Amino acid sequence: MGRFAKLCTFAALFFSLRMAKKIQDPDFWYSFLLPYVNWHTRRAYSRFEVHGKKRIPKGGALIFGVNHSNTLMDALVLLSADNIRKVFIARGDIFKNPAVAKILNFMRILPIFRIRNGVAAVRQNDDSLNKAVDVIHDHVDLYLFPEGTHRTKHSLMRMGKGLFHIAVDANKQFGDKNPVYIIPTAIEYGDYFRFRSTAMINFGEPINVTEFFKNTTEENEAANINLLKDKLHEEISKLFTYIPDNEDYDAIWEIVKMKNEKRAGSLYKKMLRNRATVEKVLKYKEEKPEEAKKLFERVMEFSKHRLKEKVSVMSVAKKRPIFNSLWMFATLVLLLPYYLASAAVNLPVWLTTWIIRSRLKDPAFSNTVSFGVRFVLFPIVFIAGTIVMFCNLPWYWALGGTALLFFSYSMFVDYNELFRRWISDVRWSLKKHLRDEFKSLNLNNLF
Repeated sequence: MGRFAKLCTFAALFFSLRMAKKIQDPDFWYSFLLPYVNWHTRRAYSRFEVHGKKRIPKGGALIFGVNHSNTLMDALVLLSADNIRKVFIARGDIFKNPAVAKILNFMRILPIFRIRNGVAAVRQNDDSLNKAVDVIHDHVDLYLFPEGTHRTKHSLMRMGKGLFHIAVDANKQFGDKNPVYIIPTAIEYGDYFRFRSTAMINFGEPINVTEFFKNTTEENEAANINLLKDKLHEEISKLFTYIPDNEDYDAIWEIVKMKNEKRAGSLYKKMLRNRATVEKVLKYKEEKPEEAKKLFERVMEFSKHRLKEKVSVMSVAKKRPIFNSLWMFATLVLLLPYYLASAAVNLPVWLTTWIIRSRLKDPAFSNTVSFGVRFVLFPIVFIAGTIVMFCNLPWYWALGGTALLFFSYSMFVDYNELFRRWISDVRWSLKKHLRDEFKSLNLNNLF
């Protein structure tokens, strides 16, 4: 048995001994570890915002339907939104290993299987669906990703029926006493692949499933589920930068970034500006389809040239890139000693992260890997560094060094990002032909 298998078996035994009777019941070790996990999640983003919490009903059985764009980070981001108890449902194939299944159960994750997992596996869904209904009956929030799989796009895929079957069954069992709600929820990231980017959660207007079934004239349950699916799809699409997933998606998203990437304000206001730009572009496409087609082709050609020159879209979005490059250079010089020390101390963390990320087949897991490695290794680096400093330095120097060490890995990542943007700004300032090409697109006047 390999070391990883032994570790999983030991962890599974530990968690099974500590496991509550129900997945949603309070558990000491889960509650003990949760603040630590949430702190690491928040530190994985340079900015983190939660909006729309006042829309969530105070009573009732709550099922949250969320867009799925960034693998495990979606669940971690939702978990860290507040201290309210939550249970998640994930795809069943990750539960194949019994030891892993027990760990996931400890983490309050239920499996749901698809037909591709086999008929025998799908039969297990009845148990998960019953447990899910019991979760919301006990007034514990249930979170699902109805798209069924992740995709790094500002769009939505076709939704599965699992969430809606849970809502329907719950409404049949106790909807007359405890109304059932589906809460449309969206997560928007500044970047799907860069660690320490931004994350925003936005809760939408609840869909009262109990009232829906009281008022519907449709008698067929499958037809009602389809109506609920359409409603949830529509409501989630209002909560983030939603772009229809068609042949023009990439061009529209490129336009949105060039227009709004560098504008100041909250993440929520930035999302609203993005949505306004998307609306203008879609209107232009509808009114002038031939001109829009030509524009989109030119935008994608410019994007190809920009990427070839290694110029960030954030540089293109800046009004004064030369000025920005000057203050960034001064900041980089000022922080260079701290950066070099941070790089040296955190070598085990960033080197391990780089090795694992370089071998990923699906780049969508990049941030999950960055989070996981930091979660495991940085505390070891921090504790070891603190011990060394207090053993070899006066207490006041050791205390100051510990404070610097505490922020060192975040500083290391942020410095690398600032350096990347500075290089991009310099390139953008020197590439007159590229700036002229961008100016010829006339995006500011069009949108």
